[in-house]
Amino acid sequence: MTHAGVEAIRAFLAEANLLSGPLEDQRAAMDAAAAGAPPPEGVGVEAVTLAGRPAEWLVPADADRDAAVLYFHGGGYCSGSLDSHRGIAGRIARAAGVPVVSLGYRLAPEDPYPAAVEDAVAAYRALFDAGLDPSRLAVAGDSAGGGLTVATLVTLRSEGTPLPAAAVCLSPWVDLTQSAPSYEEVGAGDPMVSKQELDLLAAAYLGATDPRDPTASPLFADLTGLPPLRIEVGGLEVLRDDAVRLAERASAAGVAVELVEWPDLIHVFQAFPGELLPEADRSIGGIGSWLARHVARRAS
Repeated sequence: MTHAGVEAIRAFLAEANLLSGPLEDQRAAMDAAAAGAPPPEGVGVEAVTLAGRPAEWLVPADADRDAAVLYFHGGGYCSGSLDSHRGIAGRIARAAGVPVVSLGYRLAPEDPYPAAVEDAVAAYRALFDAGLDPSRLAVAGDSAGGGLTVATLVTLRSEGTPLPAAAVCLSPWVDLTQSAPSYEEVGAGDPMVSKQELDLLAAAYLGATDPRDPTASPLFADLTGLPPLRIEVGGLEVLRDDAVRLAERASAAGVAVELVEWPDLIHVFQAFPGELLPEADRSIGGIGSWLARHVARRAS
């Protein structure tokens, strides 16, 4: 059954041509699409520097400042920003009742792999060093930010840094070989992302790095010992199998995994307003409740 909201998005993207052209134009278009959009009602914004990178706290009214969610934006490691993802990060903060700190990590091709991973790991360590208890911390991200979420967890575990209580991955890009069956099965039916585009972004991000490197493509990492994961994905996206295979591999490694598939929806549909895609609000509400349960203060 055709989803009216998805078809409206498909038509808009085709007319606006936001997902093609020079990288600088794509970056500007992504930010412009969010220009003037305030954070959700009841969520304050505090600009900060975190581990040497620009960041901002999105803080719901009366939120417990002893808990936090560290958020990594999407954009194929080459675009995306605090501006472009303020809306989705703020909505997650409001739904969870927990402050979200969104990180402006370095982007390729100016700063290729492993710059994004280094920034993400340093940001988490900065929160830990500031006294936040890992049992009250979570990490989350969408698309490339979802892959960065898993890469960060893998790196922290390998270094012996205490891991957060939970992690959320929205439409995660975790296999930079672009070899999953869903690329053929969905193909041009995905209005948001294409194999051709992801191949270009992967080349810009990886340089000479093997695309199967476990912190570039964390689908190929040892996932043993990671905290509980919630993974959400749309059925109409070429990255569907990245999410499904990540869930399968994590579960096989003994990780508690909750995979939520939305059959008629598209890549990071949660970024769109609920008036257009009511499922976006339902998804974010579920994510917020799940995060709140995992980082809630435990009775002593």
